[in-house]
Amino acid sequence: MKVAFSVWGHRIAPVFDVASRLHIVHTDSGRIVSEVEETIVDELPAHKALRLAELGITTLVCGAISRELLAAVSAYGIRVNPFIAGELRDVITAQMEGTVHRTEYAMPGCRRRRHAGRAGGYRPSRHNHTDTRKGPKEA
Repeated sequence: MKVAFSVWGHRIAPVFDVASRLHIVHTDSGRIVSEVEETIVDELPAHKALRLAELGITTLVCGAISRELLAAVSAYGIRVNPFIAGELRDVITAQMEGTVHRTEYAMPGCRRRRHAGRAGGYRPSRHNHTDTRKGPKEA
């Protein structure tokens, strides 16, 4: 299995759409076999998603991701764990242990989201969100 972590410095990049570095962890039987760094320079969502597929990525762990890019990546069957934040080594460990969705790895403001943990991305929480800036809906 190959897991790609979108990185900026030694942390998970805050926004995958503009990130250019990936830290790729190749695992076998739950153990890390190798780790490499890759650069993705193309910002077009279709090309970025294709590059992940070409690299054989099975799971992407990233910060925020646009719906367009999420759909493009998911279309290749790549599982996406979005809205993750933290130090790269800590997040790699949490991903390996299956605890990456704990609140300590959630991006600020994303603690109430429920991750689907499958291709297709996340499911927002089921809470009713009302835009209080607008008046009542007209019938």
